[in-house]
Amino acid sequence: MFLGTHTPKLDEKGRFFLPAKFREELDGGLVMTRGQDRCLAIYPTATFVEMTREIAKGSVSVKKVRDYQRMLAAGASDSVPDKQGRVMIPPMLRRYAGLDKDIVVVGAITRVELWDAAEWERYSAEQESVFAQMNEEVFAQD
Repeated sequence: MFLGTHTPKLDEKGRFFLPAKFREELDGGLVMTRGQDRCLAIYPTATFVEMTREIAKGSVSVKKVRDYQRMLAAGASDSVPDKQGRVMIPPMLRRYAGLDKDIVVVGAITRVELWDAAEWERYSAEQESVFAQMNEEVFAQD
């Protein structure tokens, strides 16, 4: 499970240090892809494979299914952190998420999200005001 907020920096090669608490789960490999809200999502390889098996069950005759499958797969990049725990973000994904130097790494339970620091600050402030209300919507009682 991925939890917490961390603020590493991107180096000149587009790499960042994974937070130490995330390294063991991602040590065997990871898949990085576009996330919603203009962030990047990082999944352990096994989790991504499991997720894509479910997505692949959708009918390719449905346009939304095709579109989602394409966007997810076309933006995906698999890698293994180096011995120091660094991960390189491909240029296309850096552009998508607007990542430059200051980034925020957010544990999002089943995935890790990478955000531009200013964008995370804006998003987080916006969501904070409705967070209490979300509990009722996300965990609706039967």
